[in-house]
Amino acid sequence: MDPAIYLGTFGCSASEAIAVAEAAVYFCAGGTAEPVLTLGAVRTAFARLDLPAGTLVIQPPDGLTLVNFDTNFYTTSTEPLTRTVTLLGRQVTLEATPATYTWDFGDGKSLATSDPGAPYPALRVTHSYGLKGTYRPSLSTTYAGRFRVGGGAWRQIPGTVTIDGAGQPLRAIEARPTLVGY
Repeated sequence: MDPAIYLGTFGCSASEAIAVAEAAVYFCAGGTAEPVLTLGAVRTAFARLDLPAGTLVIQPPDGLTLVNFDTNFYTTSTEPLTRTVTLLGRQVTLEATPATYTWDFGDGKSLATSDPGAPYPALRVTHSYGLKGTYRPSLSTTYAGRFRVGGGAWRQIPGTVTIDGAGQPLRAIEARPTLVGY
């Protein structure tokens, strides 16, 4: 058979296969190809998963905080998500795990952590607003992934997927301390 060039998610059945770049282009010396599940196909499927935005929790609640006060931020979205897809007729299990949380505080400052924060009194992710005003803090969650074909071993998926969450209204107000008698 004559040599052949294949585009897409195919691999060569011949032992002289040469993969060219990330574009999934294969040169097959034997001229035949059969569908082969590639890491590129898995990475594409991972990037297309419908992953949820992380849930942003702000304390104090009700969209109100004080200027120069440590406002607490955390997320309850910490567990891995598993989805099963079919690629080239094979069952592939994809697992997406939150790896990085990027806290955008809405005032031009942000913080990237692997820590999901925690509810009060464990103040692990906080921000203090220096001026009164209305802000829209948000949370972006970056997922790392791994996969397995059928019941095979887990393998890491190169790259990550970031899902941006919607901003929440937060108003920072000033308060004047007042001494009162009992």
